[in-house]
Amino acid sequence: MYGYSGKIIRVDLTSGKIKFDRISEEFCAKYIGGYGFGAKILWDELKAGVDPLSPENILIYAVGPVPGTILPTSSKYGVFAKSPLTGLFGMSISSGCVGQQMRRAGYDMVIFTGRAEKPVYLMVDDDDVTLKSAEHLWGQKDSWETEEIIREENDDMKIAVASIGQAGEHLSKIACITNDRNRQAGRTGMGAVMGSKNLKAVAFRGSKDVPVAKKDEFMAKALKLIKVANGPATKKYRDLGTPANVMVFQKLGVLPTRNFQAGRFEAAEEISGETMRDKWVIKKVACSCCPIACDHICTAVEGPYAGTVSSVDFESIFALGSCCGIDYFPAIIRAIELCDRYGIDTMSGGVTIAHAMECFEKGLVTKEDTGGIELTFGNHEAEIQFIEDMAFRKTKAGDIWADGSRAAAAKIGKGSEYFAMHSKGLELPGYLLRGLKTAALGFAVSIRGGCHLRNGAYSPDIKGKFDRLKEEKGRAKTVIGTENIYAIIDSLIICKFTRGIYENDDEMAEVYTLITGIPMDAQKLRLAGERIVNLSKCFNIREGWTRADDTLPPRCFKDPIDGVVVDEKGFNMMLDEYYETRGWDKNGIPTAAKLKELGLEFAINTVGAK
Repeated sequence: MYGYSGKIIRVDLTSGKIKFDRISEEFCAKYIGGYGFGAKILWDELKAGVDPLSPENILIYAVGPVPGTILPTSSKYGVFAKSPLTGLFGMSISSGCVGQQMRRAGYDMVIFTGRAEKPVYLMVDDDDVTLKSAEHLWGQKDSWETEEIIREENDDMKIAVASIGQAGEHLSKIACITNDRNRQAGRTGMGAVMGSKNLKAVAFRGSKDVPVAKKDEFMAKALKLIKVANGPATKKYRDLGTPANVMVFQKLGVLPTRNFQAGRFEAAEEISGETMRDKWVIKKVACSCCPIACDHICTAVEGPYAGTVSSVDFESIFALGSCCGIDYFPAIIRAIELCDRYGIDTMSGGVTIAHAMECFEKGLVTKEDTGGIELTFGNHEAEIQFIEDMAFRKTKAGDIWADGSRAAAAKIGKGSEYFAMHSKGLELPGYLLRGLKTAALGFAVSIRGGCHLRNGAYSPDIKGKFDRLKEEKGRAKTVIGTENIYAIIDSLIICKFTRGIYENDDEMAEVYTLITGIPMDAQKLRLAGERIVNLSKCFNIREGWTRADDTLPPRCFKDPIDGVVVDEKGFNMMLDEYYETRGWDKNGIPTAAKLKELGLEFAINTVGAK
């Protein structure tokens, strides 16, 4: 095989046994890699209805066929399991050097089952795969420290390490996995799954070549794409990074502020990409095989947070900034650093803190619950303390909100469910959906919960393809088209920042064929994306999903901003159109005909398809 190794590591953490398995070329062609591999393995091997934090859950690290090649932005990996945050399909993708080192070590997947008796980490050193004690790390070291210690212990500072911090150890359902300090497999609580398995880290060192099928043609194509990736198509990410969105969204009135109660933040300029560039950025960093360098490293040189350093992107600025009413940028840098060290997803973390702040201001929780802190909007000292309280479950409030806004609202009650800003349990990213109606549909139908990265549905609104303030027909086809191709992007896996460097889907298919030697065209590629989305949808149905889950927080439907809400009737009209266009029934269940068309006949009876 080319591109792929066809090899899997299977780790039974309960027994400590490690076995090696193989996958076929047919499997690879049908499910591509990353997201597709994770969906198929979870469907095949995970028993329905298991507790996500039990030993019975399965944890998968997976790459696609491109890591280890010179294709731009090709060093990515995905982590998959049943999500403890949503109870549905869990997935998270990260950049850095892990994907490249994993593939160069010679593996497409690592599959973990069971639970170790004592804390361990997995060291993959080419053909030498061993479980090592992590007792000296567990409860002692955060993610950054763990990464350095594992490298020192194995005498190589280039080893790729993906680890959890204290939040994962304490089974916070918003816990993430950190690698390369500044990169996270952030969403859906994959860090908690690692914590539940007593798995502190997974480390890779690879020295093998990754052969491609058509070397000369691929090299020419890759060099062309690298050149394009250094041009205007990615200028935004190179110059300001995603923080460029702050002022764009501010002008549109869609920058979520104070737990999505407003769409404009009075101090937006203070936390903007432009101000960040001028005052706080000290360095730009690129992931392995990336010509863009979108990673903007910021630091504070004076004041109460002097010396703090972190990689700052838009989603972190929104979540820990405007959404919490915080305008002091050094505090945002510090909050991100703590989230990265302790292993808390900054998006879920910030939106969850904003929910806690609103509960505090409404008198639903008290200073007695928060350990004495005034958890009010704009109080950056309180935000930073609360991150620690959640990671370590230090206080009553920290323990409650450590599991995300949906779980917290269920415990607090008193109407707090109304303003818990999540979909399917996953906190919303930084887009005020009352002013972005295609995004409202796209975020609601997202397989993993409230997410901007499953279909990019915000883009047609912001670029003016639709009237962003009106529910109307025609949006479903656009959402579905990007959803299918995003599934391929997350299966290859390449960075979505480079989606614009490909002339069309045919060129992406051509790259796949040049690497793997497996014949592929745009139609087959899109079909594979549709197959992967449908399979993960079937997984959700098997775990209890219903149409009622494809929705948004009540605040989106009931609380107008600039006189605008998401109209429930119009939203349901768009949802009906989405299901019909997908080939699903009115309840969102894929039809038997659609599953047969996609080669997913095995799911028909399980999901009750007709």
